[in-house]
Amino acid sequence: MAERWDLVIIGGGPAGLSAAVYGARARMSTLLIEKGRSGGQAATTEEVENYPGLGRTTGPELMKQFREHAEALGATIVRGEVGAVELQGPVKTIRTKKGEVYEARAVILCPGAEPRMLGVKGEGRLRGKGVSYCATCDADFFTDLDVVVVGNGDAAVEEAIYLTRFASSVTLICIHPEGIMDANKAAQERLFATPKIKVIWQTMVEEILGEDHVEKVALRHLGTGERTELPCDGVFVFVGTTPRTEFLRGTGIELDRKGYIIADPDTMETNIPGVFAAGDARRKWLRQIVTAAADGAIAACAAEKFLAEEEQVDREILSPEEPVLAVFWSPADSLSVHVLQQAERIVAGMGGQMRLARIDCYKSARTAARLGVFDVPAVRIFHKGIPLATLTEDFNHLEEWVVGHLPARI
Repeated sequence: MAERWDLVIIGGGPAGLSAAVYGARARMSTLLIEKGRSGGQAATTEEVENYPGLGRTTGPELMKQFREHAEALGATIVRGEVGAVELQGPVKTIRTKKGEVYEARAVILCPGAEPRMLGVKGEGRLRGKGVSYCATCDADFFTDLDVVVVGNGDAAVEEAIYLTRFASSVTLICIHPEGIMDANKAAQERLFATPKIKVIWQTMVEEILGEDHVEKVALRHLGTGERTELPCDGVFVFVGTTPRTEFLRGTGIELDRKGYIIADPDTMETNIPGVFAAGDARRKWLRQIVTAAADGAIAACAAEKFLAEEEQVDREILSPEEPVLAVFWSPADSLSVHVLQQAERIVAGMGGQMRLARIDCYKSARTAARLGVFDVPAVRIFHKGIPLATLTEDFNHLEEWVVGHLPARI
Protein backbone atom coordinates (compact mmCIF):
# COMPACT_ATOMS: atom_id res chain seq x y z
CA MET A 1 0.00 0.00 0.00
CA ALA A 2 1.31 3.44 -0.93
CA GLU A 3 2.43 5.81 1.81
CA ARG A 4 0.26 8.93 1.97
CA TRP A 5 1.62 12.35 2.86
CA ASP A 6 0.19 15.83 3.14
CA LEU A 7 3.00 17.16 0.98
CA VAL A 8 5.46 15.47 -1.35
CA ILE A 9 8.33 17.51 -2.78
CA ILE A 10 10.11 16.25 -5.89
CA GLY A 11 13.68 17.50 -5.98
CA GLY A 12 16.27 18.18 -3.29
CA GLY A 13 17.85 21.43 -4.45
CA PRO A 14 17.52 24.73 -2.57
CA ALA A 15 13.89 25.11 -3.69
CA GLY A 16 12.91 21.63 -2.51
CA LEU A 17 14.80 21.89 0.77
CA SER A 18 13.32 25.32 1.48
CA ALA A 19 9.85 23.94 0.77
CA ALA A 20 10.58 21.05 3.15
CA VAL A 21 11.54 23.51 5.90
CA TYR A 22 8.30 25.44 5.50
CA GLY A 23 6.15 22.36 4.99
CA ALA A 24 7.44 20.60 8.10
CA ARG A 25 7.24 23.78 10.16
CA ALA A 26 3.57 24.10 9.16
CA ARG A 27 3.00 20.64 10.66
CA MET A 28 2.27 19.04 7.32
CA SER A 29 3.59 15.50 6.93
CA THR A 30 6.33 16.29 4.44
CA LEU A 31 8.33 13.96 2.20
CA LEU A 32 11.14 15.10 -0.08
CA ILE A 33 12.37 12.79 -2.85
CA GLU A 34 15.85 13.63 -4.14
CA LYS A 35 17.58 12.00 -7.08
CA GLY A 36 21.19 12.60 -6.09
CA ARG A 37 23.15 14.57 -3.54
CA SER A 38 21.29 17.15 -1.48
CA GLY A 39 21.39 20.62 -2.95
CA GLY A 40 21.26 19.82 -6.66
CA GLN A 41 23.27 22.20 -8.84
CA ALA A 42 23.87 24.50 -5.85
CA ALA A 43 25.90 21.76 -4.18
CA THR A 44 28.31 21.76 -7.14
CA THR A 45 29.10 25.48 -6.81
CA GLU A 46 32.24 25.96 -4.77
CA GLU A 47 31.95 29.65 -3.94
CA VAL A 48 28.72 31.38 -2.89
CA GLU A 49 28.98 35.00 -1.85
CA ASN A 50 25.52 36.40 -2.66
CA TYR A 51 23.32 34.49 -0.20
CA PRO A 52 22.13 37.19 2.22
CA GLY A 53 23.63 37.15 5.68
CA LEU A 54 26.34 34.56 5.09
CA GLY A 55 29.05 36.50 3.32
CA ARG A 56 31.21 33.97 1.48
CA THR A 57 30.46 30.26 1.85
CA THR A 58 30.42 27.15 -0.32
CA GLY A 59 27.50 25.54 -2.10
CA PRO A 60 27.98 22.15 -0.41
CA GLU A 61 28.11 23.71 3.06
CA LEU A 62 25.04 25.89 2.47
CA MET A 63 23.03 22.96 1.13
CA LYS A 64 24.13 20.83 4.09
CA GLN A 65 22.63 23.48 6.38
CA PHE A 66 19.41 23.52 4.33
CA ARG A 67 19.04 19.75 4.66
CA GLU A 68 19.82 19.65 8.38
CA HIS A 69 17.27 22.42 8.98
CA ALA A 70 14.53 20.54 7.10
CA GLU A 71 15.22 17.26 8.90
CA ALA A 72 15.39 18.95 12.30
CA LEU A 73 11.86 20.26 11.75
CA GLY A 74 10.55 16.80 10.88
CA ALA A 75 10.75 16.53 7.09
CA THR A 76 11.55 13.07 5.73
CA ILE A 77 14.12 12.91 2.92
CA VAL A 78 14.52 9.80 0.76
CA ARG A 79 16.68 8.98 -2.24
CA GLY A 80 14.91 8.06 -5.45
CA GLU A 81 14.39 9.07 -9.08
CA VAL A 82 10.80 9.85 -9.95
CA GLY A 83 9.70 8.07 -13.10
CA ALA A 84 6.00 8.87 -13.31
CA VAL A 85 3.40 11.05 -11.62
CA GLU A 86 -0.39 11.15 -11.63
CA LEU A 87 -1.33 14.66 -10.57
CA GLN A 88 -5.03 15.02 -11.38
CA GLY A 89 -7.61 14.66 -8.61
CA PRO A 90 -7.46 15.16 -4.85
CA VAL A 91 -4.81 12.47 -4.27
CA LYS A 92 -1.62 12.62 -6.34
CA THR A 93 0.53 9.53 -6.99
CA ILE A 94 4.30 9.57 -7.38
CA ARG A 95 6.19 6.49 -8.62
CA THR A 96 9.97 6.11 -8.58
CA LYS A 97 11.92 4.14 -11.14
CA LYS A 98 12.66 1.51 -8.48
CA GLY A 99 8.98 0.92 -7.79
CA GLU A 100 8.31 2.96 -4.65
CA VAL A 101 4.85 4.56 -4.64
CA TYR A 102 3.86 7.62 -2.64
CA GLU A 103 0.56 9.46 -2.41
CA ALA A 104 0.16 13.13 -1.62
CA ARG A 105 -2.59 15.66 -1.07
CA ALA A 106 -0.31 18.37 -2.47
CA VAL A 107 2.88 18.23 -4.57
CA ILE A 108 5.69 20.71 -5.11
CA LEU A 109 7.73 20.12 -8.27
CA CYS A 110 11.39 21.13 -7.81
CA PRO A 111 13.21 18.93 -10.35
CA GLY A 112 15.76 21.65 -11.13
CA ALA A 113 17.75 21.96 -14.30
CA GLU A 114 20.87 20.40 -15.76
CA PRO A 115 23.73 22.07 -17.63
CA ARG A 116 23.04 22.76 -21.28
CA MET A 117 25.45 21.25 -23.79
CA LEU A 118 27.13 23.33 -26.46
CA GLY A 119 26.02 20.91 -29.13
CA VAL A 120 29.32 21.01 -31.00
CA LYS A 121 31.25 18.19 -32.61
CA GLY A 122 33.36 16.20 -30.17
CA GLU A 123 31.51 17.36 -27.06
CA GLY A 124 29.50 14.21 -26.45
CA ARG A 125 32.34 11.85 -27.34
CA LEU A 126 34.76 13.57 -24.95
CA ARG A 127 32.33 14.14 -22.09
CA GLY A 128 34.08 12.86 -18.98
CA LYS A 129 37.35 12.78 -20.92
CA GLY A 130 38.15 16.43 -20.47
CA VAL A 131 34.72 17.92 -21.13
CA SER A 132 33.00 18.86 -17.85
CA TYR A 133 30.01 20.85 -16.64
CA CYS A 134 31.01 21.03 -12.95
CA ALA A 135 34.18 22.74 -11.77
CA THR A 136 33.62 21.73 -8.15
CA CYS A 137 33.38 18.08 -9.19
CA ASP A 138 36.31 17.91 -11.58
CA ALA A 139 38.71 20.81 -10.97
CA ASP A 140 41.32 18.72 -9.15
CA PHE A 141 41.73 16.49 -12.21
CA PHE A 142 43.20 19.50 -14.03
CA THR A 143 45.87 20.49 -11.54
CA ASP A 144 48.71 22.30 -13.36
CA LEU A 145 46.95 21.88 -16.71
CA ASP A 146 45.44 24.36 -19.15
CA VAL A 147 41.65 24.60 -19.34
CA VAL A 148 39.02 26.46 -21.31
CA VAL A 149 35.77 27.79 -19.84
CA VAL A 150 32.87 28.49 -22.20
CA GLY A 151 30.24 31.02 -21.12
CA ASN A 152 29.88 34.58 -19.86
CA GLY A 153 27.27 34.47 -17.09
CA ASP A 154 27.67 34.29 -13.32
CA ALA A 155 28.33 30.54 -13.29
CA ALA A 156 30.99 30.71 -16.00
CA VAL A 157 32.84 33.60 -14.35
CA GLU A 158 32.67 32.22 -10.81
CA GLU A 159 33.77 28.74 -11.88
CA ALA A 160 36.59 30.15 -14.00
CA ILE A 161 37.91 31.95 -10.92
CA TYR A 162 37.57 28.76 -8.87
CA LEU A 163 39.50 26.76 -11.48
CA THR A 164 42.54 29.01 -11.05
CA ARG A 165 43.17 27.27 -7.74
CA PHE A 166 44.05 24.12 -9.68
CA ALA A 167 44.78 24.85 -13.34
CA SER A 168 47.94 26.39 -14.71
CA SER A 169 45.87 28.68 -16.94
CA VAL A 170 42.20 29.38 -17.61
CA THR A 171 40.94 30.80 -20.91
CA LEU A 172 37.36 32.10 -20.93
CA ILE A 173 35.61 32.05 -24.32
CA CYS A 174 33.01 34.83 -24.46
CA ILE A 175 30.54 35.12 -27.33
CA HIS A 176 30.04 38.88 -26.81
CA PRO A 177 32.22 41.76 -28.02
CA GLU A 178 35.01 42.91 -25.71
CA GLY A 179 33.82 44.26 -22.37
CA ILE A 180 30.31 42.83 -22.56
CA MET A 181 29.29 40.00 -20.22
CA ASP A 182 26.11 38.71 -18.65
CA ALA A 183 27.77 38.10 -15.26
CA ASN A 184 27.25 40.53 -12.41
CA LYS A 185 29.72 43.39 -12.10
CA ALA A 186 31.33 42.18 -8.87
CA ALA A 187 32.13 38.80 -10.45
CA GLN A 188 33.54 40.51 -13.55
CA GLU A 189 35.83 42.69 -11.44
CA ARG A 190 37.24 39.61 -9.72
CA LEU A 191 37.65 37.88 -13.09
CA PHE A 192 39.66 40.72 -14.63
CA ALA A 193 41.79 40.97 -11.47
CA THR A 194 42.81 37.29 -11.66
CA PRO A 195 46.16 36.94 -13.48
CA LYS A 196 45.68 33.31 -14.48
CA ILE A 197 42.57 34.09 -16.56
CA LYS A 198 42.60 35.21 -20.17
CA VAL A 199 39.39 36.21 -22.00
CA ILE A 200 38.90 35.64 -25.73
CA TRP A 201 36.08 37.91 -26.91
CA GLN A 202 33.46 37.64 -29.67
CA THR A 203 34.32 33.99 -30.23
CA MET A 204 32.54 30.66 -30.17
CA VAL A 205 33.75 27.09 -29.75
CA GLU A 206 33.13 25.29 -33.02
CA GLU A 207 34.61 21.89 -32.18
CA ILE A 208 36.32 20.02 -29.34
CA LEU A 209 39.24 17.96 -30.62
CA GLY A 210 41.12 14.99 -29.25
CA GLU A 211 41.42 11.22 -29.53
CA ASP A 212 40.94 9.70 -26.07
CA HIS A 213 40.88 13.02 -24.23
CA VAL A 214 40.58 16.73 -24.94
CA GLU A 215 43.61 18.09 -26.77
CA LYS A 216 42.38 21.40 -28.19
CA VAL A 217 39.36 23.45 -29.21
CA ALA A 218 38.55 24.94 -32.59
CA LEU A 219 37.42 28.57 -32.26
CA ARG A 220 35.56 30.82 -34.69
CA HIS A 221 35.77 34.60 -34.34
CA LEU A 222 32.28 36.00 -34.91
CA GLY A 223 33.55 39.28 -36.31
CA THR A 224 36.14 38.12 -38.83
CA GLY A 225 35.08 34.49 -39.30
CA GLU A 226 38.67 33.39 -38.68
CA ARG A 227 39.10 29.83 -37.36
CA THR A 228 41.89 29.09 -34.90
CA GLU A 229 42.83 26.18 -32.67
CA LEU A 230 43.70 26.53 -29.00
CA PRO A 231 45.55 23.68 -27.24
CA CYS A 232 44.05 22.74 -23.86
CA ASP A 233 43.57 19.82 -21.52
CA GLY A 234 39.96 20.42 -20.50
CA VAL A 235 36.79 22.27 -21.45
CA PHE A 236 34.28 23.46 -18.84
CA VAL A 237 30.89 24.43 -20.25
CA PHE A 238 28.58 26.93 -18.51
CA VAL A 239 26.06 28.13 -21.10
CA GLY A 240 22.78 27.84 -19.24
CA THR A 241 20.52 25.02 -18.19
CA THR A 242 17.78 22.71 -19.44
CA PRO A 243 14.87 21.89 -17.08
CA ARG A 244 14.54 18.31 -15.89
CA THR A 245 10.87 18.09 -16.78
CA GLU A 246 10.68 15.23 -19.29
CA PHE A 247 8.83 13.10 -16.73
CA LEU A 248 6.06 15.73 -16.64
CA ARG A 249 5.18 15.58 -20.34
CA GLY A 250 1.74 14.09 -20.83
CA THR A 251 0.73 14.61 -17.19
CA GLY A 252 -1.35 17.73 -17.81
CA ILE A 253 1.21 20.11 -16.31
CA GLU A 254 1.61 23.18 -18.50
CA LEU A 255 5.16 23.66 -19.82
CA ASP A 256 6.54 26.38 -22.04
CA ARG A 257 8.29 25.62 -25.34
CA LYS A 258 11.63 25.17 -23.56
CA GLY A 259 10.16 22.72 -21.05
CA TYR A 260 10.01 25.05 -18.05
CA ILE A 261 6.98 24.71 -15.75
CA ILE A 262 4.47 27.54 -15.96
CA ALA A 263 3.26 28.58 -12.50
CA ASP A 264 1.54 31.53 -10.87
CA PRO A 265 4.36 33.86 -9.73
CA ASP A 266 2.37 34.81 -6.60
CA THR A 267 1.55 31.30 -5.33
CA MET A 268 3.73 28.98 -7.46
CA GLU A 269 0.59 26.97 -8.26
CA THR A 270 0.54 25.26 -11.65
CA ASN A 271 -2.50 24.76 -13.84
CA ILE A 272 -3.38 21.65 -11.78
CA PRO A 273 -4.95 22.38 -8.36
CA GLY A 274 -2.74 21.27 -5.51
CA VAL A 275 0.41 21.06 -7.65
CA PHE A 276 3.06 23.76 -7.27
CA ALA A 277 6.45 24.42 -8.87
CA ALA A 278 9.60 26.02 -7.47
CA GLY A 279 13.21 26.59 -8.38
CA ASP A 280 15.16 26.45 -11.62
CA ALA A 281 12.62 24.28 -13.46
CA ARG A 282 10.00 27.03 -13.14
CA ARG A 283 9.70 29.65 -15.86
CA LYS A 284 11.16 32.83 -14.36
CA TRP A 285 13.75 35.51 -14.92
CA LEU A 286 16.40 34.98 -12.24
CA ARG A 287 17.76 31.57 -11.24
CA GLN A 288 19.81 31.83 -8.05
CA ILE A 289 19.92 29.96 -4.75
CA VAL A 290 18.09 32.79 -3.00
CA THR A 291 15.27 32.88 -5.58
CA ALA A 292 14.94 29.09 -5.50
CA ALA A 293 14.68 29.20 -1.71
CA ALA A 294 12.04 31.94 -1.96
CA ASP A 295 10.08 29.87 -4.50
CA GLY A 296 10.11 26.89 -2.16
CA ALA A 297 8.90 28.93 0.80
CA ILE A 298 6.05 30.46 -1.21
CA ALA A 299 5.02 27.11 -2.68
CA ALA A 300 4.92 25.40 0.71
CA CYS A 301 2.85 28.20 2.26
CA ALA A 302 0.48 28.10 -0.71
CA ALA A 303 0.22 24.31 -0.38
CA GLU A 304 -0.66 24.69 3.30
CA LYS A 305 -3.41 27.18 2.43
CA PHE A 306 -4.64 24.92 -0.37
CA LEU A 307 -4.98 21.94 1.99
CA ALA A 308 -6.71 24.04 4.66
CA GLU A 309 -9.26 25.26 2.11
CA GLU A 310 -9.81 21.74 0.78
CA GLU A 311 -10.45 20.53 4.32
CA GLN A 312 -12.91 23.38 4.90
CA VAL A 313 -14.84 22.58 1.73
CA ASP A 314 -14.99 18.89 2.56
CA ARG A 315 -15.93 19.45 6.22
CA GLU A 316 -18.48 22.23 5.76
CA ILE A 317 -19.93 21.64 2.29
CA LEU A 318 -19.30 18.21 0.79
CA SER A 319 -19.52 15.83 3.78
CA PRO A 320 -22.60 16.90 5.82
CA GLU A 321 -25.74 14.79 5.43
CA GLU A 322 -27.91 17.85 5.99
CA PRO A 323 -28.43 20.48 3.28
CA VAL A 324 -25.82 23.26 3.40
CA LEU A 325 -26.48 26.93 2.72
CA ALA A 326 -23.14 28.29 1.47
CA VAL A 327 -22.68 32.05 1.44
CA PHE A 328 -19.88 33.45 -0.73
CA TRP A 329 -19.15 36.87 0.73
CA SER A 330 -16.49 39.51 1.32
CA PRO A 331 -16.09 41.69 4.40
CA ALA A 332 -15.31 44.60 2.07
CA ASP A 333 -18.73 44.32 0.36
CA SER A 334 -21.65 45.70 2.39
CA LEU A 335 -24.32 43.79 0.46
CA SER A 336 -22.59 40.47 1.03
CA VAL A 337 -22.29 41.21 4.76
CA HIS A 338 -26.05 41.85 4.81
CA VAL A 339 -26.73 38.61 2.88
CA LEU A 340 -24.56 36.65 5.32
CA GLN A 341 -26.50 38.05 8.28
CA GLN A 342 -29.80 37.04 6.62
CA ALA A 343 -28.47 33.55 5.96
CA GLU A 344 -27.37 33.16 9.59
CA ARG A 345 -30.88 34.05 10.79
CA ILE A 346 -32.51 31.67 8.32
CA VAL A 347 -30.33 28.68 9.28
CA ALA A 348 -30.66 29.46 13.02
CA GLY A 349 -34.43 29.34 12.64
CA MET A 350 -34.44 25.87 11.03
CA GLY A 351 -33.63 23.98 14.21
CA GLY A 352 -30.56 22.13 12.99
CA GLN A 353 -32.13 20.91 9.75
CA MET A 354 -29.65 22.89 7.69
CA ARG A 355 -26.02 23.96 8.00
CA LEU A 356 -24.35 27.24 7.13
CA ALA A 357 -20.99 27.53 5.36
CA ARG A 358 -19.21 30.88 5.12
CA ILE A 359 -16.75 31.28 2.22
CA ASP A 360 -14.78 34.51 2.52
CA CYS A 361 -13.95 35.26 -1.13
CA TYR A 362 -11.42 37.91 -0.10
CA LYS A 363 -9.28 35.29 1.62
CA SER A 364 -10.34 32.20 -0.34
CA ALA A 365 -10.93 33.26 -3.92
CA ARG A 366 -9.48 29.94 -5.12
CA THR A 367 -12.06 27.98 -3.12
CA ALA A 368 -14.92 29.95 -4.63
CA ALA A 369 -13.50 29.50 -8.12
CA ARG A 370 -13.06 25.77 -7.53
CA LEU A 371 -16.77 25.58 -6.66
CA GLY A 372 -17.65 27.57 -9.76
CA VAL A 373 -18.72 30.75 -7.97
CA PHE A 374 -17.34 34.05 -9.28
CA ASP A 375 -19.91 36.57 -8.03
CA VAL A 376 -19.95 38.26 -4.62
CA PRO A 377 -22.30 37.94 -2.93
CA ALA A 378 -23.66 34.55 -3.98
CA VAL A 379 -25.67 31.89 -2.18
CA ARG A 380 -25.71 28.23 -3.08
CA ILE A 381 -27.52 25.24 -1.60
CA PHE A 382 -25.62 21.92 -1.46
CA HIS A 383 -26.96 18.52 -0.46
CA LYS A 384 -24.51 15.63 0.04
CA GLY A 385 -21.95 17.53 -1.97
CA ILE A 386 -24.25 18.24 -4.90
CA PRO A 387 -25.12 21.88 -5.76
CA LEU A 388 -28.90 22.27 -6.01
CA ALA A 389 -29.39 25.98 -6.71
CA THR A 390 -27.45 29.26 -6.86
CA LEU A 391 -28.62 32.82 -6.24
CA THR A 392 -26.48 35.81 -7.29
CA GLU A 393 -29.00 38.69 -7.27
CA ASP A 394 -32.29 39.86 -5.76
CA PHE A 395 -31.70 38.76 -2.16
CA ASN A 396 -34.83 40.51 -0.80
CA HIS A 397 -36.68 37.20 -0.57
CA LEU A 398 -33.79 34.98 0.41
CA GLU A 399 -35.75 32.93 2.95
CA GLU A 400 -38.49 32.06 0.44
CA TRP A 401 -35.81 31.13 -2.11
CA VAL A 402 -34.04 28.84 0.37
CA VAL A 403 -37.25 27.07 1.40
CA GLY A 404 -38.28 26.68 -2.23
CA HIS A 405 -35.03 24.95 -3.17
CA LEU A 406 -34.61 22.61 -0.23
CA PRO A 407 -34.56 18.91 -1.07
CA ALA A 408 -37.65 16.89 -0.23
CA ARG A 409 -38.11 15.30 3.27
CA ILE A 410 -36.46 18.09 5.18
